[in-house]
Amino acid sequence: MPKDTTLFGAALTAAVALSAGAAWAQDDCAERGALDTMYCDADGDLVADAPADESQLRDPDTLVFAYTPVEDPAIYEDIWDPFISHLEEVTGKDVQFFAVQSNSAEVEAMRSGRLHIAGFSTGPTPYAVNLAGAVPFAIMGSDDGQFGYKLQIYTQADSDIQEPADMAGKRIAHTSPTSNSGNLAPRALFPDLGVVPDEDYEVTYSGSHDQSMLGVVAGDYDAAPVASEVVDRMAERGLYDPEEVRIVWESDPFPTTSYTYAHDLTQDLKDKIEEAFFSFDFEGTALGEEFTGVSKFIPITYEDQWAVIRQIQKANGVEYTPEGLAAE
Repeated sequence: MPKDTTLFGAALTAAVALSAGAAWAQDDCAERGALDTMYCDADGDLVADAPADESQLRDPDTLVFAYTPVEDPAIYEDIWDPFISHLEEVTGKDVQFFAVQSNSAEVEAMRSGRLHIAGFSTGPTPYAVNLAGAVPFAIMGSDDGQFGYKLQIYTQADSDIQEPADMAGKRIAHTSPTSNSGNLAPRALFPDLGVVPDEDYEVTYSGSHDQSMLGVVAGDYDAAPVASEVVDRMAERGLYDPEEVRIVWESDPFPTTSYTYAHDLTQDLKDKIEEAFFSFDFEGTALGEEFTGVSKFIPITYEDQWAVIRQIQKANGVEYTPEGLAAE
C-alpha cells in the first residue's frame, strides 16, 4: 500500500460513499453520542457498534496495521516486525505495515476502510473513535498492569525557567493542535500553574514531540511540553544528552497510544486480533527494547481510560469533526 500523505478532508468523497452503505443510516440510529453519522452507539459504550447487517462485516485476507506517526517510520516498521509476525500467526492473515505521515492520514485511512488495526496517539484517539469507527481495546503496560505517560515541561539545564509561570514571555513549543500532552493538556492545566498559552506566551507548533525536544536542546525554544515516553526513548537512542536539559514540571500519568481495530470487522477476526495482542511476549524483541518498562498489552476501554482525555479536550472546546482534525 502506498504511503498516504493526504489530509483527512481530501478523502471525504470516499468516506461519503462508504456512509451510503453503512449499517446505520442517520434515521435508523437512536443513539450515537459524538460519533459521526456513519456510526451508531446503541449500547452506549461511546464507540461504534458493529454493523447490524452481517453482510457488511469485513474479513479481509490482508490486514493493514499502522502505528502513530513518528519521526522515522522506517525504524518503527522494523521494530514492529516481530509483533506483525505474531499477528499473522494468530490470525492466519497476511499483515502489512502502513507508515502513516500524519494523524489526519491515519484516521482517514481507517474511516475509508483501508486500515484495519492501528495505534493512535493519546490526543487523536477520540477523533479516530468518532470519525473513523476505531474501537480501542489495548494499551502497552507493565507486568503489574500499570501504564501511562506524563506531560513534562523541559527547558535547558542553565535556563532561568524554574516553574511553569516563568515561561511567560518565552519561546514555547507545542507539538500539534490535536496532541494531548503536546497541546491540549497544557492549555487545560497550565492556567492553574500560573501561565496561559497564547496569552502569557506565544505558542509555536513544532510538529512533533521529537522536534520540540530537539528544539529545546538546540536553543530554538526556551521550553516545551512533551510526552515523557517519547523523550525517554529519544534519550535511549542517544538523540540528545539528558545533561543538557531539565524537567520544570510533570503531570500525573495519562494513557499512552491506544491500539484499535475497525468496528466493522467480523467478531471472530476481532477476537483473534485481541488474542494476538494479549498473547504477545515483549521480552527479547525489538519492540520490548524500544518501549522500556513495557512487558505486555493490557485490555482497556475508551469509555474508562480516555475519560480524562475527553475532559481535557472538552475544556479546550474540541469538536470531533473532519475540519477539527484537518486543522491539525
